[in-house]
Amino acid sequence: MYSRAKKFSILYLPALFVCMLFLNACENSLDSIKQVTSSEEDKPYSRSTGVDVIYSDSAKVKLHLTAPLMIDFADEKKPYREMPKGVKMIFYDENMGVKGTITADYGIMREKENMIECRKNVVATNAQGEIFKSDELIYDVNQKKVYSNKAVQITMTNGNVMNGTGFTSNDTLYPWHIDNSRGTFHVTENQGQIGQ
Repeated sequence: MYSRAKKFSILYLPALFVCMLFLNACENSLDSIKQVTSSEEDKPYSRSTGVDVIYSDSAKVKLHLTAPLMIDFADEKKPYREMPKGVKMIFYDENMGVKGTITADYGIMREKENMIECRKNVVATNAQGEIFKSDELIYDVNQKKVYSNKAVQITMTNGNVMNGTGFTSNDTLYPWHIDNSRGTFHVTENQGQIGQ
């Protein structure tokens, strides 16, 4: 009886070992599938060229956004749209007059946060003719606020230049506030003689 049980266990030991290897292989392949699917979440699911988007409020155009290329990414928690070939935004007032523009080499639209991030060679202008340059400007669509935590340079219409690290304004880019400001101001010789 003992010898028969021993033969039985010796015969099935290799089969049991093969089953254990198979189950271990299945576990590894499930881990691989999880890794692949998690990396798939951050892959693009659509591409659009010649993008032209109008944002309106009460049937009035507030913002016109154009981009040569827009790529949608299917991140479940925070879906976003990338504009790797540049972006241009034009802000309009009540009478369809241009109140400000922003152009950049790269942009991201974050849907859930309702924000548009402009990066790389960002240039913005307001209706007063002032020019803003930075590596990043962020537009909060809900609050109609433009801001940056990066270095910003502002060239005013009289040629004066202000620099700072941090910037806030509304979507008209006027008035504006710059942090840690320093600047170069042009003074003419006859300014002291005004009124004489």
